[in-house]
Amino acid sequence: MHKSKQISSVQNTLVKKILLLKEKSRERKKTGLFIVEGQREIQLALKGGYHFDTVLFQPELIDFKETLSLFESSSSTPDYIEISKEVYQKLAYRQTTEGILAIAQSKPTLLSELKLGKKNPLILVAEAPEKPGNIGALLRTADAANLDAVLIANPKTDLYNPNIIRSSVGCVFTNHIAMGSSTEVIDFLKAQNINIYCAALSASETYTETDFKPGSAIVVGTEADGLSEEWLDSSKQNIIIPMQGEIDSMNVSVSAAILIFEAKRQRNFK
Repeated sequence: MHKSKQISSVQNTLVKKILLLKEKSRERKKTGLFIVEGQREIQLALKGGYHFDTVLFQPELIDFKETLSLFESSSSTPDYIEISKEVYQKLAYRQTTEGILAIAQSKPTLLSELKLGKKNPLILVAEAPEKPGNIGALLRTADAANLDAVLIANPKTDLYNPNIIRSSVGCVFTNHIAMGSSTEVIDFLKAQNINIYCAALSASETYTETDFKPGSAIVVGTEADGLSEEWLDSSKQNIIIPMQGEIDSMNVSVSAAILIFEAKRQRNFK
C-alpha cells in the first residue's frame, strides 16, 4: 500500500534541492535529475519511458488517489510527498499545473544511442538554438509530424530547462532527440546515407522543388545568424521558402514546420 510523506516548510532540504534543479542547469547536469510539472507533461514523460524518483502533490488541487492513478501502469516506484500550498507556490514554475510536480531522471542524448527504425528517415536538425521557446516549438512540430528524430547541433541550452518542457508541452519527452557538435551530427547523417537540406538564402532552390522522399535531414539555423559554413558546405541542396513581403525570414519554428510538412506531403504523410 502506498503512503505519502508530508512537507509543509519552504525551508525543507528537499524543497531547496528542487529549487536548484528548477533554476540551475549545472545542478540538473550534475545530478541527472530534472523537474516535470503538470499531469499532461508527466503522462508524456511516462509514455517516453522516463523514470520518476519523487512525486509531490498539493492535496487541495489533486488528491493522493488521483496522483497514484497517474503512475499505476508505470515501472517507476517514486516516493509520494504531500506538500503545502506555500511549498507548491514556491516550487511550481507556473500556477496552472494541477498541483503536481515530480523529479525525473534524464536520458542520454548521445548520437551513438540513436536508433533510426525507418529505411528513409525524416529528421529535423537545429544548429545552435538558444531560445527555449523556439526549441519547444520545434519539438512540438516534430511531434506533430512524427519525425524519426530531432538532432541538436552545438546545443546552447539544457534540454531539460523548465522553459523547454513548458513550451514543448511535454513533446521533449515524445521525440527521439540526440545532440552533438555540428561535425558529429554531419558525420552521423552521412554515415546513415541521409541527404542534408539546409534552409538558407544563398544558392537555394524553392523547397517544393526538392525531393524529400529519400532519407532526409532538414537543417535550420538561428534567425540571427543562419547556418554555419560547415553545414552549408555539407548540404546536398540549400532550400528556401519564397518570401513575398518586405522581410527575408520567418521564425525558425514556422519555417521548419513549412519545410517538414512539405516533406510529409511528398511522403503521403507516412
